[in-house]
Amino acid sequence: MSATPTRDTAPATPAARETSRARFLGVVVPPAQRRDLGELSDRLDLSSGDVRAKRSAFWAMLVLSGIIAISGVVTDSTATVIGAMIIAPLSTPILGVGLGIVTGRGGLVGRSALYVVGGVVLVVALGWLVALVLPQTSDVVTNSQVTGRTSPGVGDLVAAFATGFAGAIALARRDLGDVLPGIAIAISLVPPLGVVGVCLGAGEPALAAGALLLFGSNVVALVVASTVVFSGAGYAADAAQVRQDAGGRRRPRRAVLVGAVAVLVVAVPMIANTAQSVLAEVWAGQVRAAAEAWLADTPDADVEDVSWQGTDLVVEVRGPGDVPDVAELQSAVDDLVPWDPTVTVVHTVGERVEG
Repeated sequence: MSATPTRDTAPATPAARETSRARFLGVVVPPAQRRDLGELSDRLDLSSGDVRAKRSAFWAMLVLSGIIAISGVVTDSTATVIGAMIIAPLSTPILGVGLGIVTGRGGLVGRSALYVVGGVVLVVALGWLVALVLPQTSDVVTNSQVTGRTSPGVGDLVAAFATGFAGAIALARRDLGDVLPGIAIAISLVPPLGVVGVCLGAGEPALAAGALLLFGSNVVALVVASTVVFSGAGYAADAAQVRQDAGGRRRPRRAVLVGAVAVLVVAVPMIANTAQSVLAEVWAGQVRAAAEAWLADTPDADVEDVSWQGTDLVVEVRGPGDVPDVAELQSAVDDLVPWDPTVTVVHTVGERVEG
């Protein structure tokens, strides 16, 4: 009787796993297209090579992109904001932080972080100044460019990570330079900072905090994604070899721990924002039902829409006659929503009645 062949179910050896990983990374970052460590460092380290030219280009483009982004925010122009995204240079030092973590270069991490912090202060200050000189900022903080960036959720974080991976891969490869403008549009950095400044100048710190959270999540996603890609593409090994050739010691690697903590810091509030958005939709539906009951005895009156304006509610009503006492609706809403938001009823004749 012939023996039945058996399948080898032994676990893969570390060498086999390393070979599989190398194969996968060879597809993502082919060796023929992979930039060497020196070339990548020259692109991302603003304090190496022609330092004066790099710094002047960085600050000039940052100021201009900040002005363009803020102009797009206050005029509610999506096209203008997209233009600011394309020329914004903030992704360079952010990715430099990731490269510094991978290669164990604390100096690169520190210098790049300083550029990022300086850029944040500059753009926020520009937005704040613009908000101060505007004759009326109440309409600005409710336009689509602001509201779309002040309540980020988990979806924004997922998109930021995907964009971060795309950006890091494009930088590690010589043949993907054409996709960098698209990546710059997808990862929003300067526009949220412009929104932070405008909201602070308009006296809306809660909205400013939401926009700052969006910026922070994008920064964390870029750093974590670049750390993963650059490490997997072999730049950590290249840096270790350079140090070994120079007689240096192998440096401890804390990238995984740092990345996990950073992701946790931004993920928790974004998950909370997502949950709050779901609850806000539920409460808006309940308020709509309450508003319809409030109008039940008013002939030909209908509830057109119920929407949030910050933490308050706007109820749009269409009808030929007067609306009932808004205090009754306000009382019903206070029973539904925990923080007792102010209810504003907007009638079709243009009358605005606040409870």
